Amino acid sequence: MQKNVTKKMALTAMLACLAFVLNTFVYFPAMAPFQHCVDVIAAVLVGPWYGFAAALLCGIMRMLSGRTIQAVTGAIYGPILGGLIYKKTKNIYLVWIGEVIGTGFFGAMSSYPLMKMFYGLDAQSPFYYIPFYTPSAVVGAAMGVAILVILKKTAVLGRMQNELA
Repeated sequence: MQKNVTKKMALTAMLACLAFVLNTFVYFPAMAPFQHCVDVIAAVLVGPWYGFAAALLCGIMRMLSGRTIQAVTGAIYGPILGGLIYKKTKNIYLVWIGEVIGTGFFGAMSSYPLMKMFYGLDAQSPFYYIPFYTPSAVVGAAMGVAILVILKKTAVLGRMQNELA
């Protein structure tokens, strides 16, 4: 049991660093699709809570490198919702829906009050960030699902999950 927890923690840290590096060097203005890609992979491999930890760690590193608090709030809900859906259904494609709803709606809605409080955002609607977060989540989550489908077809996903179980 302890060995598997250690493996999950190590993989969580590696996924957080992978997301940080990909988001740092492959830059899209106001988008972080690689964060969502890694969130989907983390949700399936390590589950919702370790996936949340990976997103939180990456968001904190991104904030420390000059991003706003959106780096955290935009990423943490997707792996939780996607991981819970995967845990219940074992359907990789439904993780995509969890990531898009978690980030595109919950992440966007939670970013609004924090941006207003800490950064003086002048937008009048709590729905302000939804059109910005959703396309990034759609594209990034699709990339993550594509990677997982390839891993599943080559039987690598099953071996990785067995090693972490």
